Amino acid sequence: MVSKVLAVSSSKTHTFSKKNQESINLIEGIGVEGDAHAGKTIKHLFLVKKDPAKLNIRQVHLIQAELFGELSKRGFTVEPGQLGENITTQGIDLLSLPKGTILNIGESVIIELTALRNPCIQIDNFLKGLLQEVVSKDEHGKIVRKVGVMGIVSAGGMVKPYDIVKILLPAKPHKALEYIW
Repeated sequence: MVSKVLAVSSSKTHTFSKKNQESINLIEGIGVEGDAHAGKTIKHLFLVKKDPAKLNIRQVHLIQAELFGELSKRGFTVEPGQLGENITTQGIDLLSLPKGTILNIGESVIIELTALRNPCIQIDNFLKGLLQEVVSKDEHGKIVRKVGVMGIVSAGGMVKPYDIVKILLPAKPHKALEYIW
């Protein structure tokens, strides 16, 4: 299967879900142009209270569309953008990629993966019971987060549905993505 963008979404305000767009413009070192989470420093409302000067390693949020299929089998209907992601991918196991993975999207965009997204109570406010479906523990008791990955924009440009995504892994040893506030 070809790795590609399925949908792109953004919101000018701090809403949980983001509206699907025909395209989004990514700006190097900032994020999605016009999105509430764009900026050199952290913009997440909860995290900005802790340290407003902290560098923004959460400029772009990506989710794999395959999650929506899993959730559908459990009775939850979720569409691209509804969990707050900017880019919905298809054909990429985003959660298995190591920290520092480079995603080349379309003609010019480069995103470097930095962290896992942490599911919060807003997910249950969106669909009651969904939180327990997107966060669990593995056989070793480690928390498994399924609601996507975060990244920074290393090279900007336009991203639109059906853009091809090429994956470049960092040098070994690989370090797993973690939740980092």
